[in-house]
Amino acid sequence: MALLTAMSARYWLRVALDLPLPDLFDYYHTEPVAIGMRVLVRFGARQLIGMVIETPPQPVYQADLVKSIDLLLDDLPPMPDSWLDLAQFAARYYQRPIGEVVLPVLPAPLRRPAAYTGKKAAGGPVARLVARQSKKVSSSKKTIKATPAPTLNSEQEAVVQRLLTTPPPARFLLYGVTGSGKTETYLRLALEILAQGKQVLFMVPEINLTPQFEKTLRQRLVAADGQPYDIAVMHSGLADGKRLESWLAASQGQARVLLGTRMAVFSPMPDLGLIIVDEEHDPSYKQQDGLRYSARDLAVWRAQHLGITVLLGSATPSFESWRHAELGHYHLLRLTQRATAMDMPEIRLIDTRRAQLEQGWSEQLLTALQQTLDAKQQALIYLNRRGYSPVLHCGACGWLSQCPHCSAYAVLHKGYKHYMQCHHCGQQSPVARHCPDCGHIDLKPLGQGTQRIEEFLTERFPQARILRIDADSTRRKGSAEQLFAQVHAGEVDILIGTQMVSKGHDFSRLALVGILNADTMLFAQDFRAPERLFAQLMQVAGRAGRHQAGAQVLVQTDYPDQAVYQALLKHDYAFFAQYELPQREATGLPPYVHLALITAEAKEVAQALAFLKQAKEWAQHPDMPGGDQVFLYDAVPLRIVRVANIERAQLLIESSHRAALQAFLRVWGSQLDELAKHYRCKFTLEVDPQEI
Repeated sequence: MALLTAMSARYWLRVALDLPLPDLFDYYHTEPVAIGMRVLVRFGARQLIGMVIETPPQPVYQADLVKSIDLLLDDLPPMPDSWLDLAQFAARYYQRPIGEVVLPVLPAPLRRPAAYTGKKAAGGPVARLVARQSKKVSSSKKTIKATPAPTLNSEQEAVVQRLLTTPPPARFLLYGVTGSGKTETYLRLALEILAQGKQVLFMVPEINLTPQFEKTLRQRLVAADGQPYDIAVMHSGLADGKRLESWLAASQGQARVLLGTRMAVFSPMPDLGLIIVDEEHDPSYKQQDGLRYSARDLAVWRAQHLGITVLLGSATPSFESWRHAELGHYHLLRLTQRATAMDMPEIRLIDTRRAQLEQGWSEQLLTALQQTLDAKQQALIYLNRRGYSPVLHCGACGWLSQCPHCSAYAVLHKGYKHYMQCHHCGQQSPVARHCPDCGHIDLKPLGQGTQRIEEFLTERFPQARILRIDADSTRRKGSAEQLFAQVHAGEVDILIGTQMVSKGHDFSRLALVGILNADTMLFAQDFRAPERLFAQLMQVAGRAGRHQAGAQVLVQTDYPDQAVYQALLKHDYAFFAQYELPQREATGLPPYVHLALITAEAKEVAQALAFLKQAKEWAQHPDMPGGDQVFLYDAVPLRIVRVANIERAQLLIESSHRAALQAFLRVWGSQLDELAKHYRCKFTLEVDPQEI
């Protein structure tokens, strides 16, 4: 570390700090400091780690008031220019201070002052990591034989050739039905890029997909001389030290492949030559707090900026990506048949309007389950609702189990203990023994969650081996990987799951998929609900029949004539897009317009609404950029208005011109801090919101 000595000269630094303030902050050092270096500084009474963004000849503020930095953190080289360009773009586009970009995306030890100070600092986290690694017994790489690549069908061959012969920069959208071999095309392209001495970034939407994907990459990504390419994994489930290790391996070029969730898009990679975004449609690529960025969109920007190839893959592309392909912004590649000789599973709709149901189950689905068990095959029951029951009900007075802190119901959970939990604020409480309003003791659960499904199936099929995979059963670290391993090993007859099980998994013995309660998304307020429902149904249906004939998918519904279900019957995403997109265009919704959303939070919703009303009035000033190209709707309370005793309202902004919207937000958004203080509320401004 370079400690400050007696001041002989002043080199001015403009430093970004992780603070909700738009400015850079002036400091100085007695020696020149490169842009992209981290420094330890005093900010008020606190000590913070910041990053040098500018080195001006003079400070912005009065020179004799500028403080010196406390410490120059030189355990790493400065962040590369291309990385800083990405961070600057993200800050501009998503309307956040640069400090809220460059620091939170670093591994925690690199932005924690305590990691560099005190007797146990030992030179900082990087030095400590290097010391630990040097103590390990080093073993030379073993030459291994790669797992043989499967033979490509004609469609795959054409796609791979197109990928390999199109010079970068290139943006591809690979639309392939489930089981069509999209992963194999990723691997063929990745091997070519790696052979050129470049790095590859693989992105997946969820942590539980990384173990399976990592295993495939290690088996297949082997150089011609038998040397395996170094692979690093990065996601939020890793311990701080492991994440730092992966980040350093990628940033120093040691790891040639980085597999990660959305946070991986910000990893420095000096030789990056290819970015692959699997399941590009998935909402998990959008960060929902702090810097609310889309990792998919940043991946496309980063690839274009670097002049490299980006490949987006999905069986159900987002309408935004599909529209880009229609306009020629992306090269559209299609895989319309499964990679194996297996046909797509047969999909049947069970009309439940006139059917006699047994605890929500149709006779057809129960019969199909029994036949599947008799044939020693696996079944998957899909219900995207965890817990036992969504609400507890008193039949005497109509009381419902309301969360005391939110305008939402508390959900009944069963297990080694029974409890009620709000899925919005996390509040847990004991299950009421009697109605708190009338004292009636006969309280009944309404509706079904995955736990109730598990209970019913255990009673109905006592000999079956039943396993539930959802957010409750996979809380412990590594538990999801263990549970999926049981399924793949054939130790499970009936798998019950939420959307965790719906994508990316190749279940070799799965012959039946049963889908329950899908109708709830048909009439949701969010305009993206039909698109997301179709994606979920297509993905979960695609788990069936990948390695055996005769697989079937049964969907219980009260609305079999809906376009979502009719398109599902045909396994036809293009049909659904052709139906839905004209409606989006007619009503002025994405991908035909661009949106921003401002959400205000206060003790009372009236405060939030008053703030938003005044903000809208400011927006209509004649000097405001954007003019008549930007439209603001009226402020409204959120559907779930209260969460954790905080009430919320929102105001939607739209424009058919992205540049006009950006110019408007840059000026308007910067004026709202003082207004929010006046109304005693907080606000967030989100660009390209996924939920409204």
